[in-house]
Amino acid sequence: MPVKVSSDNGSFLFTRSEGGLATGLNSLDTTFEKHWIGWPGICLKKKTQQQDICNRLESMNLHPVFLTQSQYNYYYEGYSNSTLWPLCHYFFDKSKYRKNYWTAYQEVNRKFATAVCDQAEPDSMVWVQDYQLLLVPGMLREMRPDLRIGFFMHIPFPSYELFRVLPEHAILLKGMLGADFIAFHTHDYLRHFISASERSLGLEFKLDEVMVGGRAVHIDALPMGVNYDLYHQAGQHIEVRQAIGKMQQLVGNHQLILSVDRLDYSKGILHRLVGYAAFLDNNPSAIGKVTLVMVVVPSRDKVEKYAELKRQIDEKIGSINGKYSHLGWTPVCYFYRALPFEELSALYKMSDIALVTPLRDGMNLVAKEYIASKQISHPGILILSRMAGAAAELTEALLINPNDTTQIAGALEQAIAMPKEERQRRLAALQDTVSTQTVYKWAADFINEWSEAVSRNIEIKAKVMGRERQDNIALRYQQSKHRLIVLDYDGTLVGLRNDPQKSIPTEELKALLAKLSEDSRNHIVVNSGRDHQTLEKWLGDINLDIVAEHGAFYKSDNHWTEYSTRVEWSDRLVDVLKAFVKKTPNSRLEIKDTALAWHYREVDAWLGTFRAQQLARTLYRACSKMGLQVIPGNKVLEIKSSGYNKGTIIKKLISQHDYDFTMAIGDDTTDEDMFLALPPDGFSIRVGICSTNARFLLSETGDVLPFLDALTERRAHV
Repeated sequence: MPVKVSSDNGSFLFTRSEGGLATGLNSLDTTFEKHWIGWPGICLKKKTQQQDICNRLESMNLHPVFLTQSQYNYYYEGYSNSTLWPLCHYFFDKSKYRKNYWTAYQEVNRKFATAVCDQAEPDSMVWVQDYQLLLVPGMLREMRPDLRIGFFMHIPFPSYELFRVLPEHAILLKGMLGADFIAFHTHDYLRHFISASERSLGLEFKLDEVMVGGRAVHIDALPMGVNYDLYHQAGQHIEVRQAIGKMQQLVGNHQLILSVDRLDYSKGILHRLVGYAAFLDNNPSAIGKVTLVMVVVPSRDKVEKYAELKRQIDEKIGSINGKYSHLGWTPVCYFYRALPFEELSALYKMSDIALVTPLRDGMNLVAKEYIASKQISHPGILILSRMAGAAAELTEALLINPNDTTQIAGALEQAIAMPKEERQRRLAALQDTVSTQTVYKWAADFINEWSEAVSRNIEIKAKVMGRERQDNIALRYQQSKHRLIVLDYDGTLVGLRNDPQKSIPTEELKALLAKLSEDSRNHIVVNSGRDHQTLEKWLGDINLDIVAEHGAFYKSDNHWTEYSTRVEWSDRLVDVLKAFVKKTPNSRLEIKDTALAWHYREVDAWLGTFRAQQLARTLYRACSKMGLQVIPGNKVLEIKSSGYNKGTIIKKLISQHDYDFTMAIGDDTTDEDMFLALPPDGFSIRVGICSTNARFLLSETGDVLPFLDALTERRAHV
């Protein structure tokens, strides 16, 4: 929370925390009433004490969620910081798995979700923050579907290969996908999240959107910034100038290298010290002239592995100081404490070089605070780890691999020798970025994109086929005399199967189609991309029309008509497709009379999408010269003549008959043509994904048969 509660001799102290998140959210220019829900920083057993804190925070719209000491240990120190934190920072060997950790994580996430529901009015916007609360969006979606939910991940999202190591990884992904909008610091993290979601949950993203349970989830990369003006103007304050004077007395008149970190193995502090020692070894002239000011903020130092890290840092600093120091100069000036803003700003102002080299970091705001604090008249050089999220933006820094201590030493040497003009040029470019991408802009950008995502879901919700809308369509159906009903097959009448040959119609489906066809007022058409032989085999005994191979074949009155000449496929084209089958495990090629289809439903999600894009790019030029179309479908890429599509026969039927009720249902991009073929008052229904060309939406394939069956049974109301 933005206020931390501590105990002092039986009374409570309230200290305001001005972190980047609190600053950004408090800066939002909005008419919304803002409420904070979070842990107050203290575990209390007595209900009277908890109520006292609640009463005192209520006036600030702060609502504490109290944890027992056990919950704190297992949820926060356990699953959050001993399981998720190391894994997300690529320290797999440090990640611990305990059943009681996971149990506590679920329990506390549920407490937070319940606390939100207690406070939130209908249609409230709920912004969930970070890895400690990955399950909350999904829980809120179940408990309060009316809420508008956003989620931001402040630490790295790891690659799929690493994330799937978590036994609960699919549950965590589903929790995050309860949000309307999810954002990360960088595009790398966003890409990893997409890959994990597609591979673990079988979802398919369309650029920045994926459909989950009849709603769209949007994702983006929004790098967090700092309060630029606060740091840039800090030198004007008397407290900062006084702190500069004291620091100069302490460290002397040397060139200063600044290192600021929380005590954590992900920060690369030991690597940094080794690199600095190598720099001194390689540059004897720097001895006595350059000082490393190292600030390490205590963090969980009573935990064994953190206590051991501190011991190693202390020993390494002692070793360097013992080896190189002389009277009047100490190579490493070490602060093991959190510095107040004035002292930290003083160090930013004074330092010639900032050495920011985490082994992995979600963003790293120290780098941005340092850049914001500098003046062109006294430019500083930023040495930055490529493994920090900030590296994607701060490209004018000296970027290094923090695992290579020789690169650290080399970067220090380069920075020391860099001409002032070059320092000024780099600083000006970096400040242009940091002053633009501030914490205020980050918060505002998130709110704006989140609002767009919410609007998109309102639009989708308006298309969803609820009970009332289905009743109204049933009423129109019952009142009509001459109906055209067009139905896609795969993904609409039957679920998509990894092996398309196993999508045989069930007896229930065949009975329903027969029932609809027996009504003399109905003209039933199954409109599919499948070959006409298979459709004849499966549905030929039912009195309905069939459109096969995207309009190339049409069966009516038990007679098949071919609307496309059969293609003699060039060996070159077939060879290209066969080559892609060979290099893409579990893909297959289907050769039809009028189309070629490369199926990749059984292929790994990332590889299938990658190969489909590769194949499409390979085919487009050759196919356009042959008058052929390359059509992306649902886990299939098809090549066919451009002279017909799924809407061709439908347009012809509508022009020849006077229908007073038209309806088409389909699930993928190839069905858009039949939606467009319907008259404006026709009922076009997309399954699974909201479509611009379809008027309505059914959430999933399993909803289609009950809807069709109910048309003939339901007594509709106006």
